[in-house]
Amino acid sequence: MRKIYDGLMMASMAYARWDYETSMNIIKNRKKVLILLLLALPVLIPTLAWAGGNALPTLLGGKAAYAPAYYSPEVFFISIIVGLCAGLITGCIGAGGGFILTPALMSVGVRGILAVGTDLFHIFAKAIMGTTVHKKLGNVSVGLAVAFVAGSLLGVVGGGAIQRAIYAADPMLSDTFISIVYTLLLGFLGTYAMTDFLKSRKGPAKGSGGDAHGGPTGMTNLAVKLQSVNIPPMIAFDHDLTPGGRKISGWIVAFGGAIVGFVAAILGVGGGFITFPMFIYAFGVSSFTTVGTDILQIIFTAGFASITQYAIYGYVFYTLAMGLLLGSLLGIQVGAVTTKVVKGVYIRGFYAVTILAGFINRLFALPKYLREMEYITWSKELCAALDKAGYYVFFVIIGIFSLWVINTFIRNLGTLRAEAVQQAQGGAVSG
Repeated sequence: MRKIYDGLMMASMAYARWDYETSMNIIKNRKKVLILLLLALPVLIPTLAWAGGNALPTLLGGKAAYAPAYYSPEVFFISIIVGLCAGLITGCIGAGGGFILTPALMSVGVRGILAVGTDLFHIFAKAIMGTTVHKKLGNVSVGLAVAFVAGSLLGVVGGGAIQRAIYAADPMLSDTFISIVYTLLLGFLGTYAMTDFLKSRKGPAKGSGGDAHGGPTGMTNLAVKLQSVNIPPMIAFDHDLTPGGRKISGWIVAFGGAIVGFVAAILGVGGGFITFPMFIYAFGVSSFTTVGTDILQIIFTAGFASITQYAIYGYVFYTLAMGLLLGSLLGIQVGAVTTKVVKGVYIRGFYAVTILAGFINRLFALPKYLREMEYITWSKELCAALDKAGYYVFFVIIGIFSLWVINTFIRNLGTLRAEAVQQAQGGAVSG
């Protein structure tokens, strides 16, 4: 279990680095910023019109266009705040804050399937606007990437079909299903993150450092067995890191991709949190090679899932996706800069509390769903009280963390500016 958690955290940090680089590529490019603003106008105009007392047009956020969730300006502005908070978490902690997006959207009244589709589309939109595939992705193995993405696309089709089938059968069952999955996932992550934080206060954990295998050449028994399976085509990788390289069957890699694509389509995330432990502990791939393949699969998986499994069926809330994108672009920059003046141990603590807040949010929402489907007989008042408690716990904790980051950023503006000037002068001298 500990190895799985370590793999999840490595994936989260790799995704955070990609998210930051992608966001900065957008912000630093005037053309991309202009395109983003132009895309935002169709969202802002009807929102302002509604605020002035006029009815919303049916084709821009109206109930007819987005039947699963009724649009309101409040939801749009909340999506900006949610995106901002997720960006602050990603930038400040250096680990993905995407786990809070779907629970947060569901908390403000967005149907689960729409939250999943919108989250995936937000990831894809950011990727196509800001990603530049270059050497920073790592030692990408083309063979691994092709086999894995081929499998992930098949998995996406299966996961998307199941999501839509559940929603068609009963929208409340769909929300319940998504909430249960997130409760289990966030409960696992939050527990280990908090344990990791408490241990880190006493000093570095035993065995910390080194590569993900626990040694320069070590592999798990599972990885050794899978690499011994000789079913063509065999894919060679890690030639630069291991004498003679390593090989694994493309069918095994594709099957792993199918699992990742399936889960990504179900949860509305890129799937990288599964890719890392799978590649490192099951396939025996180095963390260096895994980084590049993971980022590539996120782009293809999120894009294919959001368009073919959700958007064409009406399950992408473009207004919310725009709000998430606008908020996250700002938040991730502020969060990343703040890390220069904050001790890492406190940041890890906030991350653990944030994940546990998401866990509580979805756990406390479950009784309401189960009661409406007549699976439990708890009183309506009790279920509503639990749901409201989960809502406030979640947003109060996220809000406190966000305000703390913003306040820390503002109080240290002088120090941060001086450091930026010093770095610029140093770069000029070295140049």
